[in-house]
Amino acid sequence: MATSSLKTVVENAKPVHTRNLEVASYPAPDGNIVVEGWLRDERHVGIYRGFDAEIKGPGAVHSLCVRFLVGGYPITILDAEADMVTIPNEHCVEIKDSVKKVIGETITSGYSERIRHLLKGTKGCTHLTHLMVVMGPAALHGFWTLHAQNPRPIPKSMDEVGGLEYLINSCHLWAEDGLHMQAIREAVEKAAQEDGK
Repeated sequence: MATSSLKTVVENAKPVHTRNLEVASYPAPDGNIVVEGWLRDERHVGIYRGFDAEIKGPGAVHSLCVRFLVGGYPITILDAEADMVTIPNEHCVEIKDSVKKVIGETITSGYSERIRHLLKGTKGCTHLTHLMVVMGPAALHGFWTLHAQNPRPIPKSMDEVGGLEYLINSCHLWAEDGLHMQAIREAVEKAAQEDGK
């Protein structure tokens, strides 16, 4: 199927399943943030599960929430909790506290792999793990947004530029020799020259 036809399929069909991920950050004491993530799965058609002869109707399948307390430097998960509001099996709730395993993890390069390793297989819940992986980058944005509400002086050296370890080589725009880094270097050099006058 050609790529251009994929859009046509979507435009002319109704979904059979949707997954929505939502992450929001809230200010907390001591310059920290609480990051709350929700994963919601909804089935839009009836299905037969396994060898059941009875059809299961459409409706919510998952409504799961994870909350992190995030702060410090490097930015770290200081606390974690989960709520499992809607689950497909009553025994799913038995793994809810597995989210505590991420306490102490830094949200730095390799975060996603470390979270998957801590909670792989029977050590966790696939859906909670997926949500926590998504929450990492969102937590960084929430933390930076909280702390960027007031103007800061331009650093006089690259060593004074905070947060670069999270950004350098994280995507093509943040390549070490890319446009963003070039702009930062130029701003720092200009501030250093003006300070030396």
